[in-house]
Amino acid sequence: MNSVIPAPIARQPWQMLIPLFILVGFGGAVLYSAGGGNFQPFASSHLLRFAIFMIMACIMVWFSRDVVKFAAYPVYALVLVMLVGVEAMGAIKGGSQRWLEFGGLRIQPSELMKPVIVLALAQFYSSLPAGMIGSWRAIAPAGALVAAPVALVLLQPDLGTSLAIVFCGVVVMFLAGLPMKWFVGGGLVGAVAVPLAYFFALQDYQQRRVTTFLDPESDPLGSGYHITQSKIAIGSGGLSGKGFNEGSQSHLNYLPEPHTDFVFATMAEEWGLLGGLLVLLIFGLIMSWGLQVARTAHDRFAKLLAAGMVATMFFYVAINLMMVMGLAPVVGIPLPFMSHGGSSMMTNMICIGTLMMINRWNREQKRSGFI
Repeated sequence: MNSVIPAPIARQPWQMLIPLFILVGFGGAVLYSAGGGNFQPFASSHLLRFAIFMIMACIMVWFSRDVVKFAAYPVYALVLVMLVGVEAMGAIKGGSQRWLEFGGLRIQPSELMKPVIVLALAQFYSSLPAGMIGSWRAIAPAGALVAAPVALVLLQPDLGTSLAIVFCGVVVMFLAGLPMKWFVGGGLVGAVAVPLAYFFALQDYQQRRVTTFLDPESDPLGSGYHITQSKIAIGSGGLSGKGFNEGSQSHLNYLPEPHTDFVFATMAEEWGLLGGLLVLLIFGLIMSWGLQVARTAHDRFAKLLAAGMVATMFFYVAINLMMVMGLAPVVGIPLPFMSHGGSSMMTNMICIGTLMMINRWNREQKRSGFI
């Protein structure tokens, strides 16, 4: 086959790219339906954004290890400055101040911080001597790297993104080999802090999200409306769904945000359980490939970076699916590669581009004999 297919095409990771293209195309079909049977305004921009960010990912593939390691802290500092800029002059939308606007371009720096915190921590732990992993020098600087953006994102306020940054940071710390007692201690502190945070740190609308999660039927037409309608849409799809472009919950405007946070409910109503299983299968294929890239990486930096990028995508998928099925509070986390939204597409394509880049590093090192 190598004599028929050009080498640059043959060596691409098609075991990941083909499922990814199928998922994005399926997402475009769901957004076509969410738009009332029109490519505008959701499906066309979704596919265009993917094409643009796919080009970005292909460019990222050619970055060298030295360049990426050198850029880790400067990129982290740049995104942190952008988060400060959000507080100073950020655009307000839906009651939250999360965006920076440059002409016609709108950027959400908190989304960029998800993969960037993985990059910064991977560089930190790859340069930390092995003998210091069990000391405070392994946790204090890393904790500061995580705490600074989390504090700024909480001011926006954006609890979901804050949790995502913490999750990605903790995953990299765990994989770096920090003592288990620190994670157990952190879990105990978190268990004590959660009720205190609920009463003294969360805003009123965030408290309502928690109570709604615990008992959505208590206010089905108010705070529980989103999750109630999502459950109805998913349940009404049955095994094979109502049919493409035949969803009543989204078309009759019962389901809020059918093209963003609740796109899975839109899909499940029309494609049923079989459609949902297909989506889960594709995500499984993409992430299993990402974990394989992490396992076959030849140095600590690449392993931590690849695993952290998989963790970032996993957080998106897990929280979104739990949210739309009533297993987690509604925190505004979109579904990767299916939800309409430029910021989430950018973040997840950065993860894909980083994994493709590390896959190239692995291939080149294998070819050089460093196995």
